[in-house]
Amino acid sequence: MALELIAAKRVEQGTGASRRLRHAGQTPAVIYGGDKAPEAVTVDHNTVFYALKDEAFHTSVIELIVDGAKEPVLVRDFQMHPYKQQVMHVDFQRVNMSEKVHVRVPLHYVNADVSPAVKLHGGRLSYILNEVEVRALPGNLPNFIEVDLSATIGGQIVHLSDLKLPEGVESVSLLRNEDLAIASASGKVKAE
Repeated sequence: MALELIAAKRVEQGTGASRRLRHAGQTPAVIYGGDKAPEAVTVDHNTVFYALKDEAFHTSVIELIVDGAKEPVLVRDFQMHPYKQQVMHVDFQRVNMSEKVHVRVPLHYVNADVSPAVKLHGGRLSYILNEVEVRALPGNLPNFIEVDLSATIGGQIVHLSDLKLPEGVESVSLLRNEDLAIASASGKVKAE
């Protein structure tokens, strides 16, 4: 799925200029990274606001079209207004499609309700992590990683090494020899 976002270069900078942009329905943003200098741009507020609600927008490579020129970028940070539903600023990082990048990817837990820990042993499943940092080429980045808990028994701890990562994706923690726990099941296996 190719995501595209249209941006325009921004000449005026500062608090007053950013405030005028926001009143005009635009959001100030910056593009940094790569071998180019940082570039101040603006993007349409509503487009970015609703795109940020989509989980895939945070982990996908976006084709940012700046005055007709396309650049592959990742969303690295954004700031929201404290109480209004308004995006105040967005940071984009340029990516080289042939270099690996580090990205935090959400975990989707499935089949927790049919696991033996819950169904047979009266236990509970606790989710310790809700995202993991992975390293991959930008074209191989997953939108999420699915964690199947259907075989989890009481007293079991699910670790990063138990995940089935997509082809070309590596866990940064595992590369550091840190096999973190991502979920645990309470309850004990009853002796028969």
